[in-house]
Amino acid sequence: MKHTLIKDLLNSTKTLHEVTAKGWVRTFRNNQFIALNDGSTIHNIQCVVDFENTAEATLKRITTGAAVAVTGELVESRGSGQKYEIQVTKLEILGDSDPEKFPMQPKKHSLEFLRENAHLRIRTNTFGAIMRVRSALSFAVHQYFQQKGFYYVNTPIITGSDAEGAGEMFRVSALPFDGAPRNEDGTINFKEDFFGRETNLTVSGQLEGETYAMALGQIYTFGPTFRAENSNTSRHLAEFWMIEPEVAFNDLADNMDLAEDFIKYVIKYAVDNCGEDLKFLEGRLLDEEKQKPQAERSEMALLEKLSFVLDNNFKRVSYTEAIDILKDSTPNKKKKFQYLIDEWGADLQSEHERFLVEKHFKCPVILFDYPAKIKAFYMRLNENTEPGKETVRAMDILFPGIGEIVGGSQREERLDVLIEKMKALGIEEEELWWYLDTRRFGSAVHSGFGLGFERLVLFVTGMTNIRDVIPFPRTPQNAEF
Repeated sequence: MKHTLIKDLLNSTKTLHEVTAKGWVRTFRNNQFIALNDGSTIHNIQCVVDFENTAEATLKRITTGAAVAVTGELVESRGSGQKYEIQVTKLEILGDSDPEKFPMQPKKHSLEFLRENAHLRIRTNTFGAIMRVRSALSFAVHQYFQQKGFYYVNTPIITGSDAEGAGEMFRVSALPFDGAPRNEDGTINFKEDFFGRETNLTVSGQLEGETYAMALGQIYTFGPTFRAENSNTSRHLAEFWMIEPEVAFNDLADNMDLAEDFIKYVIKYAVDNCGEDLKFLEGRLLDEEKQKPQAERSEMALLEKLSFVLDNNFKRVSYTEAIDILKDSTPNKKKKFQYLIDEWGADLQSEHERFLVEKHFKCPVILFDYPAKIKAFYMRLNENTEPGKETVRAMDILFPGIGEIVGGSQREERLDVLIEKMKALGIEEEELWWYLDTRRFGSAVHSGFGLGFERLVLFVTGMTNIRDVIPFPRTPQNAEF
């Protein structure tokens, strides 16, 4: 039988007509009231069962987690808390759920417990809300770029290049673990492997994306990326999703404009389309914050934090200026920072980034012109910088509560400079001959950035652990499900 989504039933303008709803039982009270949810909304619909005329055996099967179909009349609710309810005339149990064994009982569960039950945690209000917001943000990403005339490019997941030069990659091989073919010097002979060379899971689609931008003008990738960093923190995943636009003829200022406009667009889309979910998540965050000491609590509620990003122009500050501000700051002078800033060239930590955003400028910040030594080889070297203080046309966007959310740069378009930088870092020209070709044939100024999608979802939902904003987190020692 055809059914109507609970979201549509609750938004209905017409009552006193027969409807069918299907979903999972959240609670069943007094042998009479079913709270039914089908995932289309955070709200349940109350279904009132005529228990006197329903078989005892059927009533016993209406348990938390059971899948049911109800048919009845949609009426205005007599009880408080809901606009409409269904007066059930027909009830069918579609799938039983043993109440003794079903882990998602109608009570508060710890996030750690829910991670251990990631296949069922989506049945809770919190995870239903997070994943609906994630879906909306994902759609907004594509909508933004498509409306701006960008082309969506799928860059390889299996690659022979290490875009970041970080070296922490997952190897892809069809060679046997025992008895892999060896070269004379004892190293593994990858010529005998499936691809005839050493290959890994990608850490970024940027380099391949650049080659497409140099023909299609403006492109974006949005796909899975992998890092074998053995980091068991609340900010790291081994498998995550990256959004990476690359634009021909854009310089660093254009890149900053694009990143700010894009990030505001997708956050506004979530605020406009996920109001009820965000309101629920804001309440959840407030409850969580009450358990913390006052000093550790966020100064802003969730929706206020989102408005803070939408309503403020992002302040653009050079790395050099930021270092001066941090050096002279009270937490630095009073040794309150965990990592003290004493000289130019230091890599900024999350605590420094948050100080700049939350305490000093009180708005999102874009830092630019970073020391060349702490940035990747492909970033454009600035001219006329003093020896030892070379900077590159890099930019990072810093947000409240989270620190860096976007990293990007103007790319090095000069072949000779790029080759010099690669030599200094020991990157073989033969490794990236195809990438260097884009500088040989019709090179031009171009720029791009990367946004870790889960970082964005983390910010918009107010969650504090990145494992809670991806359906099935992949982390060190954990590839369950």
